[in-house]
Amino acid sequence: MTSVFSADGKNLPCTVIEAGPCVVTQIKTLENDGYEAIQLGFEDKKEKNTSKAELGHFAKSGVTPKRHLVEFKGFGNDVKLGDVISADLFKENMFVDVIGTSKGKGFQGVVKRHGFGGVGQTTHGQHNRLRAPGSLGASSYPSKVIKGMRMAGRTGGDTVTVQNLQVIKVIPEHNLLMIKGSVPGAKGSIVIIEK
Repeated sequence: MTSVFSADGKNLPCTVIEAGPCVVTQIKTLENDGYEAIQLGFEDKKEKNTSKAELGHFAKSGVTPKRHLVEFKGFGNDVKLGDVISADLFKENMFVDVIGTSKGKGFQGVVKRHGFGGVGQTTHGQHNRLRAPGSLGASSYPSKVIKGMRMAGRTGGDTVTVQNLQVIKVIPEHNLLMIKGSVPGAKGSIVIIEK
C-alpha cells in the first residue's frame, strides 16, 4: 500500500495494482457454450511449461500462452480474439469490486480465528486458561461435537471480495490502477477487478 494526497489535501491510503495488458483468449457464445462471456489471459508463460491442450487453445486465438485465465460477462460484441484490454478501461472515481485470496495464517486458536474473549472478557473461554475455547457442547446427548462448532483450525487462504473500492488514479501507459483502501492478498498476488 501507499498513499496519495487528494485535491483538498486529504491523505488517501491506496493500493497500486497492475491491471493488464490482458488478452482475449476465447469468446463464449450462447450457441456454443450456453452463455455469453469472454476469457482474458494475463502474464506470459513459457511454452515448455504449457500442456498441449493449452497450446492448442492459445493457438486458436493466436496469442502466446498465458499463466492466468479468467472469464468476464457483460463485454458485449465489440471485442475480438486477440484484442488487448488494458487499464484505460477504468476511469477515475469509479467504484470497483476486487476479488483475491486472503493471506494464509496457518493453524490458529479460537481467539484469533473467531474472536473469542478468553478470560478477561467473560464470553467463551475457560476460567483458568487464557485462550482456551471452553465447553464444546452437551454431555450424554448428543454425545458429540455439533457440526459448525467454532473451534481452532487453519485460518486465511480464503477467496475474499472487497466491494465498492474507489479508483483514485489510472496510469494507462504503465497499466496501473490506484485503488483507495486495501485489497485481499499478499504483495504480488493475483486479483480480479470487476466493474
